[in-house]
Amino acid sequence: MNPFPIAWAFARANGGTSVLFLLLIAIATALGIAITSQERALREGSARAADPFDIVIAAPGSQTDLLMNVVYLRPSAVPLVPPEISLRILSEPRARLVAPLAFGDNYQGLPIVGTIAPLLEHMADGIPLEGRMFESDVEAVLGSAVPHPIGHQIAVAHGLGAINEGSHGSITAVGRMPPTGTAWDRAILVPIEFSWLAHNLTTGHPPGSDQIGPPWDPASLPGVPAFVVVADSLIAAYGLRQQYRTAETTAFFPAEVLVELYALLGDVRSLMGLLSLATQALVVAAILTGVMALMQLYRTRLAVLRALGATRVYVIAVMWCYVMGLIACGALLGLGLGIGVARTISARLAAEAGIPISPTIGGAELLLLGGLLILGAVMALIPAWLLFRRPAVTWLRG
Repeated sequence: MNPFPIAWAFARANGGTSVLFLLLIAIATALGIAITSQERALREGSARAADPFDIVIAAPGSQTDLLMNVVYLRPSAVPLVPPEISLRILSEPRARLVAPLAFGDNYQGLPIVGTIAPLLEHMADGIPLEGRMFESDVEAVLGSAVPHPIGHQIAVAHGLGAINEGSHGSITAVGRMPPTGTAWDRAILVPIEFSWLAHNLTTGHPPGSDQIGPPWDPASLPGVPAFVVVADSLIAAYGLRQQYRTAETTAFFPAEVLVELYALLGDVRSLMGLLSLATQALVVAAILTGVMALMQLYRTRLAVLRALGATRVYVIAVMWCYVMGLIACGALLGLGLGIGVARTISARLAAEAGIPISPTIGGAELLLLGGLLILGAVMALIPAWLLFRRPAVTWLRG
């Protein structure tokens, strides 16, 4: 005999209760799905955003703070590398690219970063710019996500984030970067000479010169907040990192700092995953308790099935199909709901951090879903076993 029609009839007869049980399972499942998929999406998005930055060299300080400042453009004050050490870094023969960076200005809350054209070409990875590269210290290149057109006049304000502490005049947007998948997509990029001039520093070139970019004049080079270095080889990269870990400078691979942050995120994810699994188990247990209460109300009808010839295994199968139907439908609904929640959170985080974050269904989510279904399949047998220890004739007499 097929137990599914009886299980379906039972679900329809208790429609409100069944929907409530289903929603409880969906919410518990969505919590676990959202946690695991969001953590993985954040980790993958932040790692992609750090790819163009091979080595960061700066004055001594917290590497995490420097990573957030250079790679993710989170505003913070950083000390300057002295000019004589800056010149040595800029002249490093083992580097294919050494790009000085300057921060401290914004336009309508968008960070303005001073640098050199070769760094933008490196980040564009061979994709041509829309418009052209800046060619003077009064021109700018927009990140791909900056909501202003080429030709827009940018009134540069001193300060970090949306804090304005004075004006540095206007510059003209002459180009736009292709999407890089980094926080720099939301930045306005200017020649570093503009940033130096705006802060009353020398420009790295002889007085009166309108040159931008290297080569640099040793007598006119100011201090530099940070450098992005692309080494000629992997061996050279490790050599540069070791060489500039001194009392005057710090050097690090962004990836190594991210690994430490990911380890922390992984610990939090494991804890939240255990809490989510415990929540799911409690929800399933609560639902089984409710099912047992319903079975007490309908035990006479089930006993009639037994009296009409249905075996004990068949009646147990009816109850198991009903409970597993609730768990399976709730789990699938929770899967969709969890991804929806994760994408909503990711959109908010992406807008704040300026990096693409895209949660997807992966092995961890499928494992979580499978674990819930296996747990439910086992626990669904409990109410049937407890209720059917007594003979059917006892129910009929009662």
